[in-house]
Amino acid sequence: MTKRRLVWLLCLVALFVLSACGAKSKEDVTKDLNEKAEEMKGYKATAKMTLQTGEEKQAYHVEIWNKDNHFYRVELSNDKKDQSQMILKNESGVYVLTPSLNKSFKFQSDWPKNSSQAYLFESLVKDIKSDQEAVFKETDKHYVFETKTRYPNSHMLPLQEITFNKRDLAPVSVKVMDPDRKAVLTVSFTKVDFKASFEKSSFDVKKNMTGAQLEMPVLAQEKDEEFTVFYPQAEVVGSRLIEENEMLTANGKRIVLTYGGDKSFTVVEEKAASLSAASIETASMNGEMADLGFAFGEITDQSLSWSYKGVDYMIASKDLSEAEMIEVARSMQAEMEK
Repeated sequence: MTKRRLVWLLCLVALFVLSACGAKSKEDVTKDLNEKAEEMKGYKATAKMTLQTGEEKQAYHVEIWNKDNHFYRVELSNDKKDQSQMILKNESGVYVLTPSLNKSFKFQSDWPKNSSQAYLFESLVKDIKSDQEAVFKETDKHYVFETKTRYPNSHMLPLQEITFNKRDLAPVSVKVMDPDRKAVLTVSFTKVDFKASFEKSSFDVKKNMTGAQLEMPVLAQEKDEEFTVFYPQAEVVGSRLIEENEMLTANGKRIVLTYGGDKSFTVVEEKAASLSAASIETASMNGEMADLGFAFGEITDQSLSWSYKGVDYMIASKDLSEAEMIEVARSMQAEMEK
């Protein structure tokens, strides 16, 4: 072997060793992510969330605050800013705020630890740690994981693809997929600040309610006694509309839709009563908080209720599972956004 050839081979070996040393394994990146999640004091992030329901796509803005993985503020709003809701977690509990109605709802819940949360960094890290079979790949700028989800309806949304920035491990995007690997929920982060600071009142219910109301468009605060009736795409659970009734209430009309078939259920729609700005009503809820993607509501074994654009909705059924009630609600929302 010539001296020149020997030097060439040694250079190749050195290059291979350096490349191998530079590459990180799935375990290395998982460890780095976990350390960052545990050591950080908090963060602020903004994101665009897209919900795909049938052929329809709806986009929402999400603003996320996290302090010490204990205090949370998540605000969800549509493009027109006429519909917004907020989750607050402070020392007193978990609250869902609906500024347009001047109402807040308190839940005794272990949110956000009870399931996957596509817009929370620490929840994404937990999903990766929980899935020993997670698939990992590295690109020039990103680390990408494919993991199982921890949603209550995980059989309907079993997989997610999570992308992190290699430079600072900030989340870049999350795609939550159905069994056919079609993205149903996509979160694209536009900004993540891991050095964010917070005021003492950052997670106060009254302050956040007042602040959100000041940012609302004037039209969103006007009362409108009429509303459009929206119908579920009932074929999602194999049911059909068999009766529709209308009645008058103090706030206007109430619509009751009765569906029969393999799985029967009832839908109630009525104009929500808004309270005066002088007081904030906080109702204690017995059910669990439900994240519908486009709104936050309350879910029990036999019902699901939420408010959207000044209208209260409720699905009641002894036949539908919680996952199926959420699917029916999302099918209605696709109609609302047309």
